[in-house]
Amino acid sequence: MISHRVKGIPASETLVIAAKVKELRAQGIDVISFTVGEPDFDTPSHIKQAAIQAIEEGFTKYTAGGGIPELRAAIVNRLKEDHGLTYEPKNIVVTNGSKQALYNFFQATLNPGDEVVLPAPYWVSYPSMIRLAEGKPKIIQTSLKNEFKITPDQLKKAVTPKTKAVVLNSPSNPTGAVYSKEELCLLAKVLENKKCWVLSDDAYEKILFDGRKIENIAGFSKKLFEKTFIFKTLSKAYAMTGWRVGAVIGKNQKIMEAILALQSQSTSSVNSIAQKAAVKALTSSQDTVKAMVKEFEKRRDVMLEALSTIPNLKTFQPQGAFYVFADFSAYFSKKYQGEKIGNSIGLNDYFIEEAKVAAVPGAYFGADKYLRLSFALSIEDIQTGIQRVRKALEKLSPLHFSSGASKIK
Repeated sequence: MISHRVKGIPASETLVIAAKVKELRAQGIDVISFTVGEPDFDTPSHIKQAAIQAIEEGFTKYTAGGGIPELRAAIVNRLKEDHGLTYEPKNIVVTNGSKQALYNFFQATLNPGDEVVLPAPYWVSYPSMIRLAEGKPKIIQTSLKNEFKITPDQLKKAVTPKTKAVVLNSPSNPTGAVYSKEELCLLAKVLENKKCWVLSDDAYEKILFDGRKIENIAGFSKKLFEKTFIFKTLSKAYAMTGWRVGAVIGKNQKIMEAILALQSQSTSSVNSIAQKAAVKALTSSQDTVKAMVKEFEKRRDVMLEALSTIPNLKTFQPQGAFYVFADFSAYFSKKYQGEKIGNSIGLNDYFIEEAKVAAVPGAYFGADKYLRLSFALSIEDIQTGIQRVRKALEKLSPLHFSSGASKIK
């Protein structure tokens, strides 16, 4: 009854947990959710006003499949300003979020058995998207010790004649790791002469901490510029998750045309009103983005401070995005009501039941020792939620809670 492509593909795990939280809240249960993968800020008013104006002016019809000219031009200008990269509107296909852009790319390029190299921890949807296109995820394991970043040697060993693409996500979801210019340069030297595409997933590129600046691997050489595809979204930086506007950018016109053809047979185009709002977001002052990032950095520090009171916990100080990826594995051997916690899924289930706190198990990101905790919520909720987690862990362990967590910066 179900196609072999879809059979066995799970629903997005993060969305499943978010739905569970909503269900509990609908029952009147006070659940603090660290699951959210979206800013808790409202879309800035000037962006919303652009959408209202589009409605009032009757801009409510189908648009060109690749996006309205103004939006493609705005993306071209933003890439030039932010990265010094020169593209043309024909190199861009506007999509329903970067999620569709990635899905379209895999569908347009992968044949059965083609491999896509993924550093782990990875965004939960990458493996399923690749399998839906009958490709094979090839995982490179990273570690907290190496700040969850792949090394040139790991990359060199992972790329084979079967490799169709390598995915780089910086800042990373779920870890918040950001590749420096020097680190990307070393990876670029490995990839430059490899016969595979490079996918730069830039969903969180504007959310950077401690004065960091984003680098894009496409800018390291002409060869890489030609073989890199960049995936953009307005969801995170502009608090526009529900508007569903993203894009894929690439110089290979055959692939871009294939992506456009695929989209024309699926969603046709992106919401006309949302595209007008996106133009405003990209072309107006970026001060609201900077203010949001400043607040996220403050919340990051609050969460890390709260987590530092929990013993036997290892945390990585995120350099971007809005997540802390914490190693809770010291608690997996503990029992609750006679049942062993066992893994990240078991611990998260325990937190939901006992602490009324939800996170996302690291197992879904290919790193079972960890839980992902979002700090895209109020400081009060962060502090209360971590306090609940601490109390729940005390019930599992006789350990004395005076020594804090270890933190890697």
